[in-house]
Amino acid sequence: MQFRFRCFSLALALPLIAVGVGSASAQQQRARPPEFDQAVTSRVFFPDMSTAFQGERPTLSSLQELEAAAAMAKAEAASTEEGDGKTQLWSKLISPLSLENEVKRVKLQFDGGLTTPGAFNSGGYQDARLQLSVLASLFAVLSEYSGDVRWKEDAKTARDLVAKTARNCAAGSTPVFNEAQLRKADLQDLVSGSGISAAKPSDEDNDWSMIVDRSPLMEYLEQLLDQLGDESTDAASTEENVDTIRKNAELIAMVGEILKKDGMDDAEDDDYAILSYAMTTSARSVVTAIERQDFEAVRGVVGEISQSCADCHDQYR
Repeated sequence: MQFRFRCFSLALALPLIAVGVGSASAQQQRARPPEFDQAVTSRVFFPDMSTAFQGERPTLSSLQELEAAAAMAKAEAASTEEGDGKTQLWSKLISPLSLENEVKRVKLQFDGGLTTPGAFNSGGYQDARLQLSVLASLFAVLSEYSGDVRWKEDAKTARDLVAKTARNCAAGSTPVFNEAQLRKADLQDLVSGSGISAAKPSDEDNDWSMIVDRSPLMEYLEQLLDQLGDESTDAASTEENVDTIRKNAELIAMVGEILKKDGMDDAEDDDYAILSYAMTTSARSVVTAIERQDFEAVRGVVGEISQSCADCHDQYR
């Protein structure tokens, strides 16, 4: 019995010894942990979560507010696509007079910049690109505008012509200068009342990805906002420049809506939609303050537009 017990004990001990040997062998074969160069990893990873945020850390309530604002912006955009909402939207944002005056103003700028091929090729094409991009956007809005508005019948044709030349003005050359001269003649015919007869009429709906790029619209916004700020330094200057301030505020509201259109860069981004919506809302508040003759309040609302633009530039410029 003693012999059997020893054999049995030995039989139990052998697997345990084998496991111990196997574990020791596995530990010896295990790869060494990798070593990282902190000088390299510090350029990729944050040292801790507290440094990953800029400004104040978002709270649950602030995130809920952003979500609610995004839902509101989407709901408003969806409502404008139903029935006649798409055309009624523009008439809520900008008056026919503001559209007409801005087309004339930008056209005059465009005309004045087309002097010689040399001046055009050495930098004038950049100004032409901006001005034609703005005109293409204005004609696109005119094509969807509700009610009677000047140039509506030729708006789609003018939109396509100037948008095409704006894209070609990405670089300067003599052929592009000659094309810009043709657009100058077309625009003169349109403004003088003759219409655009030299081109094939267009009946296509607005495809914003083919109408304007975000970059010239942002540059245009900066110009509008600079002028808006300069003319509304106090209640007296606001009252003195009330017509120009109203027009520029309406144009800013219009651009804010264009930036959210399908086909525009980042239009599907909820945060971007919120910023565009905030800019449009503040611009409309300028008009509301003017209508109730609260010229003192205009300056503060202009500051809100500036803040919306600054917030957008921080993330999307």
